[in-house]
Amino acid sequence: MAFKPQPQGPPYLPQTAVLGGHPTVDLDVPVSAVFLCLFTAGAAFNMIVFQINLRHGYKFLFSVLLFGFCMARILALATRIAWATDPEDVNVAIASQIFTAAGVMLLFVTNLIFTQRIIRAYHPFFGWNPAASRLFKVLFLSIVAILIAVVTATVHSFFTLDPDARRTDRDIQLFCGTYLAVVAFLPIPLLVVAALIPRRTRIDKFGQGHFSTKFALLTFTAMLLATGAVFRATTAYYSRPIRNPAWFHSKACYYCFNFGIELLVVYIYALSRFDKRFHVPDGSSAPGHYSCSEDDRGMTTPERSSQRTTGPRGSTGMNSLADFEKPSAAYLYNSNKDSRRSSVPTYLYSNKRASGSSEKSKRRSIGILPMTTKKSAERPRSAPWSVTSIHEEPPSDTQSLIMEEDMEWVARAMRELYGDDDEAESSHGAEAT
Repeated sequence: MAFKPQPQGPPYLPQTAVLGGHPTVDLDVPVSAVFLCLFTAGAAFNMIVFQINLRHGYKFLFSVLLFGFCMARILALATRIAWATDPEDVNVAIASQIFTAAGVMLLFVTNLIFTQRIIRAYHPFFGWNPAASRLFKVLFLSIVAILIAVVTATVHSFFTLDPDARRTDRDIQLFCGTYLAVVAFLPIPLLVVAALIPRRTRIDKFGQGHFSTKFALLTFTAMLLATGAVFRATTAYYSRPIRNPAWFHSKACYYCFNFGIELLVVYIYALSRFDKRFHVPDGSSAPGHYSCSEDDRGMTTPERSSQRTTGPRGSTGMNSLADFEKPSAAYLYNSNKDSRRSSVPTYLYSNKRASGSSEKSKRRSIGILPMTTKKSAERPRSAPWSVTSIHEEPPSDTQSLIMEEDMEWVARAMRELYGDDDEAESSHGAEAT
């Protein structure tokens, strides 16, 4: 292909080989058209899913974000087709390179936000720490700054022939490419560290599906995006003349490591229904908000403590904050190895009559006592339960039906429930005798 000399005025075509080279009608137009149709289908799917979810009161803005990414890729491919039909139009070439370089940052931001959610789920008190939240905000702001810098340097390189200015623009582009490669790879070590560090609380689960699937899905997409980013950053360091490009400047590498990888990520997220897997309740702002019901958020500590006996409010099927605040099973085992477990039958917690036709079972079911009372809570731990201390108040007509032979059974059940030692039990048995 014969290249014409530079025009008299700006903008100027680059004199170094670029990834993908100059587009041609025979090759680039059909390939770009296929990718354009696939990204159009991806944009339509994400917008349809968002609208359907929105009608059901289910808002997931990342479907809109992927829709915007697909639209940016459609513009990049459309401008490349236009560049192929008019190779001398430098303005179209500038637009094509800018859209190609800038669109992928939306996927980087999506993966980082999902990584932050998994960290907050695995280690909520660290993930919701203000310092950790500020670090992620600084990271997001830095990506915006990198986007502005790379667009400015790319545009400026087309409007100057000064060697020093072009060298500065190239240094900025190299730094931005390297930084974006690090950002694309960053979710992988963060996820691995979050999974390896021992947890002191239960996982604050969000969305649908197993957490291992979320972890694998996010890790795989981050590896794909990191591969493309590392390839672009590495090839940018090897400058070749426009008439002697290297193998990595070929069109196959351009389409595979740019549009191919990104299209694969879009369809992986769409087909795996990431709108269901990575959704968190609106207004989540503290540990436990991912897995609790909307009624529990904003409650005070005494109110949450009261739910330990009354259960979670609402019928959403979510856990309450009180359930989340319970330590994990491993942590409980390590910290309470010597704790005694109650062996009281489950029907002690109900006022329903026990099944059976015998008069003895009916008498036992009538006199079931509540779990806790104000006076029982104030009783010293060392004081054993006795026949005389069970009823602080005069018995009612119903309680009077309890036979004398059943009083010992009730007292023994209460001692097991409140963990009195064996010595108190034996002394009480002697006293009852």
